[in-house]
Amino acid sequence: MNWSRTLTVARTDVRQLVLAKDFWMPMGILGSIFFVVVPLILLLSITSLGDVAAVQNIADTLDLLPQQAQEQIRGDTPQGRTSYALAVFLFAPMAVVVPLTISTAVGAASLVGERERGTGEFLAHSPAGTKEIYLGKLLASLLPGYFTTMVGFTAYSLIVNLIVGPEVGGWFFPTTQWWLLMLWVLPGFLLIGLSLVLRLSGRVRSTAAAQQASGLITLPLIAVSYAQASGAIYGTPTTTIVIGAIAWSIGVASTWRGMSAVKRQRLLGVADGV
Repeated sequence: MNWSRTLTVARTDVRQLVLAKDFWMPMGILGSIFFVVVPLILLLSITSLGDVAAVQNIADTLDLLPQQAQEQIRGDTPQGRTSYALAVFLFAPMAVVVPLTISTAVGAASLVGERERGTGEFLAHSPAGTKEIYLGKLLASLLPGYFTTMVGFTAYSLIVNLIVGPEVGGWFFPTTQWWLLMLWVLPGFLLIGLSLVLRLSGRVRSTAAAQQASGLITLPLIAVSYAQASGAIYGTPTTTIVIGAIAWSIGVASTWRGMSAVKRQRLLGVADGV
């Protein structure tokens, strides 16, 4: 395994994505909606709501949260407690949904797209081995989604601290659970999704077929990761670490098996079997 060749494959793909405005614009819009627009509107509405009775009614619903989550909530006013709960618990799953959506869209077209663009022959005859090509494509697919999420996460953290912070005694975000979610749990789920999608991309005949097939994989995975992200935030740090370890274990095993999806014959269009 030559990691310099793997990085060369990844750099080539990332450079192409950077130059593709039709890719970055939708990606930026998606990240902005989930990490900036929706949280900004919702948190501002709660903290500036003049109807104390309405806020109290919303705050009363916090009793439905798990006991451990209720103990974490800060704030002495209904506005503070409600906005804290929304900021810490409600938006956690979006940190998994956004990068999965972006990265799997890139990964679906990664291998089959080489053949459609006519660059598959060049890649097939390059010094890079099939495993190096696979890992380079996986890395190039992972980076856009994770980069968008980290930029959005930074913006979200500022919004939360500036709007909710004054209500609960100062800046508090990101919490320990959020750090673990972003740096440990999220990469594991991305690895699972991309390893499966790249395997499909290396076997199907067209980008359209790859995207349709990837949807069958990513939708259930998004549902599972959504639930696990919620559990990671509600639970203890130990629970979050265990969830991440399980995701990483599955992702690494799936990546190892997926390396066989890259065949030089398929890049040349000779063996198109699914």
